[in-house]
Amino acid sequence: MATRRAYHESGFPLTPQILPRPAATGPRAQSRGGQLTMSAQITGILQIAISVNDIDRATAFYCDVLGLRLLFNAPNMAFFDCGGIRLYLAAGEGTEQHGASSHVYFRSGDVAALSSTLKEKGVSIHQEPHIIARMPDHDLWLLWIRDSEGNLLGIMEERKR
Repeated sequence: MATRRAYHESGFPLTPQILPRPAATGPRAQSRGGQLTMSAQITGILQIAISVNDIDRATAFYCDVLGLRLLFNAPNMAFFDCGGIRLYLAAGEGTEQHGASSHVYFRSGDVAALSSTLKEKGVSIHQEPHIIARMPDHDLWLLWIRDSEGNLLGIMEERKR
């Protein structure tokens, strides 16, 4: 298994250099330069987290059985490329999900503005936008909200410095 490195110290680019696919169609979609974006500023899924009990066993499964490319790992974490979306396996204390198996992290170009818009619409903000990692060329921001069913959703921004 690859040498374990801390998530924020890996230096591995968090976003593969792949052009985003159109995000939405229909009356609420807006066109910008031939690409569609959602009017609520969410432009796609950036990362999906899955809780696991045994990180080594799960890493072997996702690598060897499913054939996903391991991007990097750290204690109790492993990150894979899944068609341009990061798949994050999380193990250890605090990762248990009773009745749920994953978190979805959406992408936004401006989490602060989106947070304000969501507040105006009555969305429950679980945690205000904050920096979770400083990468070589950008800061990774995260906003946590709850959906109408109480599910926790992350919205991330990769803000260039």
